[in-house]
Amino acid sequence: MSWLENIELSGAVVTLEPLDMSHVEPLQAAVMDGEFWKLWFARVPAPDQMANYVMHAVTDAKEGNIAFAVRLSETNRIVGTTRFYNVDELNRRPMLGYTWYAKSVCRTRVNSETKLLLLQHVFEQKGAIAVEFRTHFFNQTSRTSIERLGAKQDGILRNHQIMPDGSIRDTVVYSILQHEWPSVKNSLLSRSG
Repeated sequence: MSWLENIELSGAVVTLEPLDMSHVEPLQAAVMDGEFWKLWFARVPAPDQMANYVMHAVTDAKEGNIAFAVRLSETNRIVGTTRFYNVDELNRRPMLGYTWYAKSVCRTRVNSETKLLLLQHVFEQKGAIAVEFRTHFFNQTSRTSIERLGAKQDGILRNHQIMPDGSIRDTVVYSILQHEWPSVKNSLLSRSG
């Protein structure tokens, strides 16, 4: 059995459901709101790539890399997705990312509560020693969001990855450590409640 398992996490604003193929069409609708797949520095799937994106996430879940659909509690609408990936079970250190939302829920309580639910689960129920976040150097929106969580920048991996358009990505690495979690949690509670 994997350290992380497919479970549902619920809050006041969102419910995080284990991603499955039934989420393809709702995620296609969500990604149309904002068309973030057009951002050259982001890895957001286009609507016609969504089935493959979800299929790979479902396959990865068998290896302990757990993906979630983000559902608004009030309207029952799927508005995005997020996941634990590159999970290092031995060192209790997952990466948290592949997060994207419909533009209409950006800058709302959705991301704060989503991260609160995920981080609370992995630190308090699973005993994580650290959670890592990575983003493109040029994705300032993502970097700001990660920093607002309370994550600290660990460094920049230069010339780290080749992007689909052939450009070379510098990756900014952040983390939240176990002893930092209580203050991060308080900050998230104040923003998501």
